[in-house]
Amino acid sequence: MSDGIWFQDDDTTRTDSLYSKKDTKIILDTLSEVKYLLSELQDLLEEKNKAYGDSALNPIRLFSKVGAAEALRVRIDDKLSRIKNKGITPDTEDSLMDLIGYLVLLKIAVNREKGAY
Repeated sequence: MSDGIWFQDDDTTRTDSLYSKKDTKIILDTLSEVKYLLSELQDLLEEKNKAYGDSALNPIRLFSKVGAAEALRVRIDDKLSRIKNKGITPDTEDSLMDLIGYLVLLKIAVNREKGAY
């Protein structure tokens, strides 16, 4: 048995006995939604990259001399401020995807600063 929910045995996939069929369906539905949202996020990041170039991770530094990670932290603060002030409404819902995208880009920037890749 594996550490995860799923394990292979004789070419059949079964769920761990701790999960009911209903729980397994919920888990699968959630994982499907995660994959869908991550796909949407990837599309958003690619679209923004085409529109702005790689400015999030390689800013042109005309006005600000801060590095990419610090600039992303400022953008994240702005998104959090908008959510705090206006809440999550249909008008601000795009801020959630923007925020998640900035967090992904921040992780990349931090990894690059550490020389992780």
